[in-house]
Amino acid sequence: MAVAGLAASPVFAQTPDEILSAIRQDAGEGMSGFKGFSAARGEAFFKTTHGGEWSCASCHTENPAAQGKHAKTGKLVKPLAPSANAERFSDPSKVEKWFKRNCNDVLGRECTAQEKGDVLTYLLTLR
Repeated sequence: MAVAGLAASPVFAQTPDEILSAIRQDAGEGMSGFKGFSAARGEAFFKTTHGGEWSCASCHTENPAAQGKHAKTGKLVKPLAPSANAERFSDPSKVEKWFKRNCNDVLGRECTAQEKGDVLTYLLTLR
């Protein structure tokens, strides 16, 4: 499911909170009974393999405020948490691109707006 709020957003830099707001709008429009995002669900999602080999933490580490390394290629990955890397979650097109690619690697499908929002909510709690 493409995040309509992200796709329609201007290309200029935004804040992680603005990106989260766009995801929240998409989740609210697309999910009956949507009650908000959860950092606890986001952390669990981030650290779980979901039946495959990889989790988000496989490349981004158990501490997404730290530098990671791609599990297959060994390429260094900058910290994912916005508190440790101000560039993260500031460009809607990059956010959508990387969620799409990484969710497919971890889940074999695109993430839902709920999953994206939960993960970003979790990442925003990290200092």
